[in-house]
Amino acid sequence: MRLKTASIREILARAPVIPVLTVPEASEAAALAAALVAGGLPVLEVTLRSEQALGAITAMRAVPGVIVGAGTVVTEVQFEAAVAAGSQFIVSPGFSSALADAATRLGVPFLPGVATPTELMAALAAGLDTLKFFPAAQAGGVPMLKALAAPFPGARFCPTGGISMTNAGEYLALPNVVCVGMSSVAPAEAVAGRDYPTITELARQAAALRVA
Repeated sequence: MRLKTASIREILARAPVIPVLTVPEASEAAALAAALVAGGLPVLEVTLRSEQALGAITAMRAVPGVIVGAGTVVTEVQFEAAVAAGSQFIVSPGFSSALADAATRLGVPFLPGVATPTELMAALAAGLDTLKFFPAAQAGGVPMLKALAAPFPGARFCPTGGISMTNAGEYLALPNVVCVGMSSVAPAEAVAGRDYPTITELARQAAALRVA
């Protein structure tokens, strides 16, 4: 798996949905990852919203077929810690030149968040043309992404925030959308209850979605 030289766009294109995960127990991370891969979703984002996140990333790296990245990365210290834990890509809710520099220095694919044309222009100026559109619903959703397509024809997006099975298809139908980020494929109650069959089935439904 050629991840050291893969671009973030190549990684995101592996599945129409990227599960956005908050993992409460690192000891359950491998089983969770295996359930999602079994359902057809190999690219996973583990948010740094729990003390177990870095341990979960390390555990998930051992699961065959998994490509795991760290999300909610907002500082260089977090960026470096996530890479040391085994993150194969990094996701941030926003854009900063410091994080862009860290991505270049460490050679790790980076998906920064943008919500406005100004933020998008800053990311493009840094050489980043594949972005997380966040928070998607609050930032204008499908109409906003349509509006960005003409002035920024080379930009591609992974909308995240307010995405569900009921509206994911609308986003995926857009030509400037590579995939969507979604937390509902691994509901908190299913994760806490170790209900991996349900998670696998939800992943199958999400994997059946396709970018137009």
